[in-house]
Amino acid sequence: MIDLIKQILNSDLGSSFNNAAILVFRILLAVELFRVHGMKKFRVENGQKEHVPNPLHLPEKLNGLVAAFSDTVVPFFIILGLGTRLAVLPTIGVTAVGYFVVHRKDSLEVRDVPYMYTLSLLLILALGAGKYSLDYYLLNLI
Repeated sequence: MIDLIKQILNSDLGSSFNNAAILVFRILLAVELFRVHGMKKFRVENGQKEHVPNPLHLPEKLNGLVAAFSDTVVPFFIILGLGTRLAVLPTIGVTAVGYFVVHRKDSLEVRDVPYMYTLSLLLILALGAGKYSLDYYLLNLI
């Protein structure tokens, strides 16, 4: 079990430049995700809250909870680099469903946003948070 935790947390990208680059990348991505998509969950426009599409026909409260968690809580885990590889999974799911299901018939200009978020989050999933993260710090405590 400890070996699995170490594999999930380990993400030293070799050089200080690479580790700094992934730090900047994940912070900018997470801030944008929260600012643009997370803040919508709190706003009321025209007397109504944001409508969250439910193409998988999940219970409405669960669908809304997953979308809200993915856009409001996960960005903070990404910024801190805390449980990063596991944290990005729900947001990858939401953005991939947005790309492949919700926007599948839309123009490329509309599909571009969930596509870029999905690719960016997959990169973080593959590389991890890097050396400048709580994941790396916790790994060294184990």
